[in-house]
Amino acid sequence: MLHLISILAACCIFTVSGANLRQQAVGVYGRLLCGDKPASGVKVKLWDEDTGPDPDDLLAEGVTNANGEFKLQGTESEATDIDPVFKVYHDCDDGIMPGLRKVKFFIPSQYISAGKTPKRLFNIGVLNLETKFPKEERKLT
Repeated sequence: MLHLISILAACCIFTVSGANLRQQAVGVYGRLLCGDKPASGVKVKLWDEDTGPDPDDLLAEGVTNANGEFKLQGTESEATDIDPVFKVYHDCDDGIMPGLRKVKFFIPSQYISAGKTPKRLFNIGVLNLETKFPKEERKLT
């Protein structure tokens, strides 16, 4: 009987917490260069980075076009505000190092919209990937 009560309580908590989820959308666009040339074919991803036991959520991914341009937008349902992060995985000015350079940029909260479509996109501008960014990481493939 105690086991049944525990299961019912867990179901009630799950139902109540699920009812508090809010759909949120975010987007980012810009252009990537490697020196004075477009950084084409570069992998870009938009993430919701979560703290605690909730895993990070991939919102969108793609690659830059021939001009180094990209546009990503995605949506996620969460009880709290999403924490959007734009990540770039590239080999610009990397020599023969294994894997890819990984750079991340936090998207300001004012670009988070309620619903399935962002009301406005964050313009990250033109980024030269030759730059050595603070806290840059390496993604081994």
